[in-house]
Amino acid sequence: MKNGLLRALGAASTLAASATAARICGANMNNTYQWTLGDARYDDQVNGTATVAFSIMPGDGTGYATFYECVSAWPEPWQGWYDGKVSAGPAPATDIGNLIWGDCIWSGNGPNYDTTVAFAMDWSNRTMHLAHAYVCGDQEGSEGVAIGHAALDLACETDEEGAESCILNTESTAKAHVSTVGSPAHVASAPDTACADADARYQVWQVDAWTRQYALAPGATTPSADSGPSFTLSNLPGTQVFQCAPGADSPSSGQCEYQGDDETVAAASFEFDPDLDLLKLTQTWNCGCAESPECKAPSYLDVTAVGFVQATCNRAGDMLNCATGPVMIGEASRQKRTI
Repeated sequence: MKNGLLRALGAASTLAASATAARICGANMNNTYQWTLGDARYDDQVNGTATVAFSIMPGDGTGYATFYECVSAWPEPWQGWYDGKVSAGPAPATDIGNLIWGDCIWSGNGPNYDTTVAFAMDWSNRTMHLAHAYVCGDQEGSEGVAIGHAALDLACETDEEGAESCILNTESTAKAHVSTVGSPAHVASAPDTACADADARYQVWQVDAWTRQYALAPGATTPSADSGPSFTLSNLPGTQVFQCAPGADSPSSGQCEYQGDDETVAAASFEFDPDLDLLKLTQTWNCGCAESPECKAPSYLDVTAVGFVQATCNRAGDMLNCATGPVMIGEASRQKRTI
């Protein structure tokens, strides 16, 4: 996806790290946080691209101290779902289809309470999903991650060609709010409970230190060379960290090398679509008896995430060097399997 608005917003993301405040997490790290939608818009083109855009503010909407811009675009028939799957949305331990996540960019004004914010739009159900990570001001050394969703009250029109456009319903007396519920981030699990812990929690990842180089002559549409993306991948509910790089066969896919010694973490891998800027991640947990000679059917948990990565690229001749700040991507689907 080559969207000028998205790339312009991406420039603001570099400001976030310098002005991040802390959230109150509560004794059990499960506080509820409210967000307010200041604006929302959806536009599609028949057999073309659908674009969703939101302005969101932390809190109840009074004061408007700061806000984030959330924008994504996908082929209209997808309706916010990769591979065409439809579901009610994120839920633990459920095959929920491949919901596409996108980055929310901080505006740069006022206090920023979150280190990363991301959203997804289930268009068929008019439901917005929101995730954010943050530092806990009342729990020294602790961090949290919160997830929530809300159905949107939208007013829509269809033109003569069948293209649909929607905005927030101005006749509604209530403001559009999304509530998220927090939970501890970076919680270590014992080896005998790691798989069960992963299965019980909605999984979220953070992509850091993203770099990619490709050669594209002015006027050309296809790169003549492409390094593929390299990045650090961190599991936010857990403690797993991976270094990801393309494989020898393709710059658009590769394995992620685990940076720890937890034997329950079997693998992580990625696929990247450079035309859509779409990243697909899969982390696998070893759920037991893989090392036992008596084990006839070792089991594994595969959890997949799908999201857009909008990097800012600097040109030097024909070479473009691309990088971006931290990007959060929420779980898209999961499955248990035996081999």
